[in-house]
Amino acid sequence: MAKPIYVLNGPNLNLLGSREPEVYGKETLDDVRARCERRAAALGFSIDFRQSNHEGELVAWIQEARGGAAGLIVNAGAFTHTSIAMLDALLACSVPSVEVHLSNIFTREPFRHHSYISKAVKGVICGFGAQSYELAIEALAARLATAKPS
Repeated sequence: MAKPIYVLNGPNLNLLGSREPEVYGKETLDDVRARCERRAAALGFSIDFRQSNHEGELVAWIQEARGGAAGLIVNAGAFTHTSIAMLDALLACSVPSVEVHLSNIFTREPFRHHSYISKAVKGVICGFGAQSYELAIEALAARLATAKPS
């Protein structure tokens, strides 16, 4: 069986749909999961979709992805702007990865303009709401299709 694409979600993303819908939209995290599963299936992939409010758990999942995932999508939430631990884990992870944000972090408060994890990913997609995840799946699928077998 082919390895899944891991989709990891950080703190407060469990509150999607009710937390600042004017910024993050009205879709819930379950809605986002369904979008991801549909898009991935259409491209021949499965999704392993997770959320945690705990930095260490996210780091452990990134480490797990090293052997268990075809690719990795990370919406680190607030840890984007603070977590050197997640950066280090991503730097040690050889699977292609994409950073995702629902909002355009560059049009928000200045502290959100810097991402520690961007250095370790193939690309960043932000500002398209829940569609950002689908765009990340498409990007990963294209990269995986052209990757040389190891």
